[in-house]
Amino acid sequence: MLDVGRHPNIDLLAYSEVEKLEGRSGDFKVTVRRKARYVEEDKCTGCGACKEKCPTVVPDAFNVGLGDRKAIYSWFAQGIPSTHTIDPEHCRQLKGKKCGVCAKTCLAEAINFDQKDRLVEIGVGAIIVATGYDVFDPSQIFEYRYKEIPNVVTSIEFERLLSASGPTAGHAGRPSDLAVEAEIEALEKKAGRLQRAITKFEDKYVESSSAFSKKYQDGEYKDDKDRKRWADKYAEHLAILETIEPIKKKAEGFTVAKRLAFIQCVGSRDFRFYPFCSGYCCMHSIKEAIIAHEHETETTSTIFGMDIRAVGKGFEQYKIRGGNNSNITYIRGRVAEIMEGPDNNPVVTYEDTRERRVKSEEFDMVILATACAPGRGTIETANLLGIELDRYDFVKTDPLSPVDTTTPGIFVCGCSVAPLDVPESVSQASSASERAAEVVFQSDLKKEKAVA
Repeated sequence: MLDVGRHPNIDLLAYSEVEKLEGRSGDFKVTVRRKARYVEEDKCTGCGACKEKCPTVVPDAFNVGLGDRKAIYSWFAQGIPSTHTIDPEHCRQLKGKKCGVCAKTCLAEAINFDQKDRLVEIGVGAIIVATGYDVFDPSQIFEYRYKEIPNVVTSIEFERLLSASGPTAGHAGRPSDLAVEAEIEALEKKAGRLQRAITKFEDKYVESSSAFSKKYQDGEYKDDKDRKRWADKYAEHLAILETIEPIKKKAEGFTVAKRLAFIQCVGSRDFRFYPFCSGYCCMHSIKEAIIAHEHETETTSTIFGMDIRAVGKGFEQYKIRGGNNSNITYIRGRVAEIMEGPDNNPVVTYEDTRERRVKSEEFDMVILATACAPGRGTIETANLLGIELDRYDFVKTDPLSPVDTTTPGIFVCGCSVAPLDVPESVSQASSASERAAEVVFQSDLKKEKAVA
């Protein structure tokens, strides 16, 4: 990515959207909306001082809501360009409230609250569509109780939990435990604020809160509104301390998830949703199970699937190595239901088709290998570019030219076409680039001949 950002022949229009397309193959005119960042890209150094001071905390979409970010943020640490963006939906200043902390903090004077969207027209010879994919929403499969049982997560959510830059710094913490820890932190902050207010009252009246409280309960100071506020805050503080102690004691026993279950084909190979195989899910689950074992050697993983489709070069050996070295067990069978057991542990009920028996097993966490669904913006993009989609809303291509769309000069690659893994996506991207270069070369040749 750094090489792309530095390349003299590549213009990166990040945080932008295509609004209109005109022309034909070899001579397209594209109208692009450059969204307002409210941060001057050429001034911002990416130091991050602004987001450290920003008081507004919102869920972090990059970490799939498992962590938080500030109203001024960078999408992820390695992003190019290395700059920040203000979220207009949550920024206090842009919402008309008094703030501007980021502008006061920024030594480069890069904050610009008056910045507006702008339209840019660019001329291009060819277009490559690489809009990616979306994760299937497993809450549609009610028997898996995603969002109801906190320790049932998607493979993307588990990926972020395993990441060193993720919300748990690479430890497979359970969402139920993270919620308890967040509750403790919130209660401690509230208790701290109350304690500061109580201390001011104690200093003002030169009396301890415990002694004052006894007098107040005995009927003294009934008509004193100021002392009533003191009594209320002291009572609230004691209630929080009483609440927080058992929660803290419970949190002392928290550890990483060591018994993992991976459920394959969630939404894929399913006539209710997507009848096709998503291709990469089996290897993705095996990879995550191996990484989880590398982080914690006591981790055991059970992968439930109709079959394991390890079809790429070296994939079968990788699967076997996971079983031999990373405590992975492969069970052939469909999971029928997930229930919540003691300590927020998911209980998986499944049919073992080899033994022809229905079994139940308790795990610390269940990971759903969700289907590769077409990107949410694929239909809008297709309408904008004038290209056709197939019956699943992936981009339609020529069987004999797998990166050519139905519109000349517009090509496609990666999961915009169909579910593909990384090696296949890279290979297809190279092919699409070659086809685009061919169109541009032929267009330039025609122009030269016309001039001559």
